[in-house]
Amino acid sequence: MSLKGKVALVTGAAQGLGKGFTRILLTHGAKVSLLDVNEAAGAELKRSLDGDFGADSTVFLPCDVTSDAQLKDAFRRTLETFGRIDIVCNNAGILDENAWERTVSINLCAVVRGTYLALQHMKKESGGQGGVIVNVASVAGLGPLLSTPVYTATKHGVVGFSRAIAEVSKVCDYGVRVNVLCPSFTNTAILSNIEDDRTTGQFARLKDISKKMLQDAGVLDVSEVAEGFLQLVTDEGKNGSVLMVTKAGTAYVTFPQVVKDLVASPSVVL
Repeated sequence: MSLKGKVALVTGAAQGLGKGFTRILLTHGAKVSLLDVNEAAGAELKRSLDGDFGADSTVFLPCDVTSDAQLKDAFRRTLETFGRIDIVCNNAGILDENAWERTVSINLCAVVRGTYLALQHMKKESGGQGGVIVNVASVAGLGPLLSTPVYTATKHGVVGFSRAIAEVSKVCDYGVRVNVLCPSFTNTAILSNIEDDRTTGQFARLKDISKKMLQDAGVLDVSEVAEGFLQLVTDEGKNGSVLMVTKAGTAYVTFPQVVKDLVASPSVVL
């Protein structure tokens, strides 16, 4: 899939991984709608990108992804600006075990909301031209990060939801691929929250376990994760794929077919 002439919408685009995804999309010829709740960071990034790629390559739209109205309006304004949407990256996320309901709202509910809006605009049965959705999870969506159980739960939710929707899209011939990116520890603002008593809350005493995991795993650069993201966007053979990115490299995750086996043989013991 060539990105030349394609239009992407990225949530949490003003910093961290979202900023990296935005740059790699632009570098490969796409136009990008930048969504972020941080207006100052968004405006600053827009100015920087204007200099590198031209003012007509991006639009910055302040958006709180927990607001249904704001996210719908951002999709509408993206279409008004660029005329189409081909790629949606639901990336916005936080790590805060104290504000666990907000964490669920941003990390999981907003991914569901963003995915449904993307399908509404891109799926063929609605008159769309097809496309690809990449939902950003984490290695914490594949196994527990002990000091952040709510964060872990939200990322597991992103993986499960995305895989299910990918199958739905295939069966219903939506023409939209849905993939999941699961990076390991990455050099972003969220990384510091893993060791912060203010964000680990009642699980702060377990932060040394997470710190040891971080030391053993190493820390990714945003650019390394962005390369994995680009792979999920451009490889048209990937739908329902879950790509894990670690310092050891990238690997597609395989899952047991428990549900399919159970349907085929109800006597299967779980």
